[in-house]
Amino acid sequence: MTMHSTLQRAFANRCVLKVISGLNNFDAASVAATVKAAEFGGATFVDIAADSSLVQLAKNLTNLPVCVSAVEPDKFVQAVAAGADLIEIGNFDSFYAQGRRFEAEEVLALTKQTRVLLPEITLSVTVPHILELDRQVELAEELVKAGADIIQTEGGTSSNPVHPGTLGLIEKAAPTLAAAYEISRAVTVPVLCASGISSVTAPLAIAAGAAGVGVGSAINQLNNEVAMIAAVRGLVEALATATVLSEK
Repeated sequence: MTMHSTLQRAFANRCVLKVISGLNNFDAASVAATVKAAEFGGATFVDIAADSSLVQLAKNLTNLPVCVSAVEPDKFVQAVAAGADLIEIGNFDSFYAQGRRFEAEEVLALTKQTRVLLPEITLSVTVPHILELDRQVELAEELVKAGADIIQTEGGTSSNPVHPGTLGLIEKAAPTLAAAYEISRAVTVPVLCASGISSVTAPLAIAAGAAGVGVGSAINQLNNEVAMIAAVRGLVEALATATVLSEK
């Protein structure tokens, strides 16, 4: 596996920001707005649905590495042929509201199937937050053995903050932060902390052991391009501060 040089540097420096448009978001205008915000805001890479036309759209809008997400391995093949730089099994959050669960055995099977189809592409795999924390750690270790190059955590959809403001943002991120802390100490590959992350909690993710964060709704649900770019820049600055502090 050869990781994109931009990603290698960012993971080594533990300052990765992945901007997510959504695994089930096939709206070209929405995806374009998110990709532009990532580009102008200084993100590390973008994560879009595994769709060839969206990959081509993103490639025309940015020089950032383009990741595609899916839960069906076959979808990755065409997306990679269209120019995707890396792939992600996961971003499961959009499925939970439908009652769709992803258990450890299925995620591991998807990873193995994907590796057979695409043995060389950089592969990120999400560990489902519905699993007990110790089982999340076990699964992460199994996924790395099966060929995962990056492990992503999640948990924002299961969190129900009871406080407003900063305290609420920390409560929202608690499940994915806990997973990042435990998993980062068990695997040798980079851990990306996603789902429920904000500029407040991005530095906490780095302190917990993550090499970066993935952020979706905090950016793509904003209603104008200027606000989206500002949100990305705020996250980039938060990560830069966290990296400086971790080096002291």
